[in-house]
Amino acid sequence: MRIYLLGYMGSGKSTLGRDLAEALGIASIDLDEQFELKYKISIPNFFEKYGENAFRDLENKLLADSLSLPDAVISTGGGTPCFKNNMELMNQSGLTVYLSATPELILSRIAFSARKRPVFQQMKGENSLQNIEQHLKSRESYYRQASITIDAASPDITDLKNLILNYAV
Repeated sequence: MRIYLLGYMGSGKSTLGRDLAEALGIASIDLDEQFELKYKISIPNFFEKYGENAFRDLENKLLADSLSLPDAVISTGGGTPCFKNNMELMNQSGLTVYLSATPELILSRIAFSARKRPVFQQMKGENSLQNIEQHLKSRESYYRQASITIDAASPDITDLKNLILNYAV
């Protein structure tokens, strides 16, 4: 079974993905990490050098590659579901789980993060919370197409594991 975790940056997809994969006894794949390993460049540097459109094209190819994985929890980037036919691909080939987070939670998690996030860097400033609210709202229609929605503030691995196993039956 392929399980795709999606949600806005800072919603906890990477962390939850590793924990959930361990609980289920399957592989954990982080698309952002895979991108950086495969193309030998950080995502912020890639954005700076080649732009978001080129990034989204390569991200779509990485997502398509994940369709051949038998069992894995795949943590997507925050924008992955919102471009190309990515949401359709994920829904057709696996179980999609949306980690729903408030703009306040997102800002608290990413504002002081050591990890550079190109989309956040573009909107950083005194209106960061409002910018996140607007950007999240523009992506919400994609995220809401997920099979399951959970609260990103305090996800429970055992509950999520049981929900997924029951959903798969």
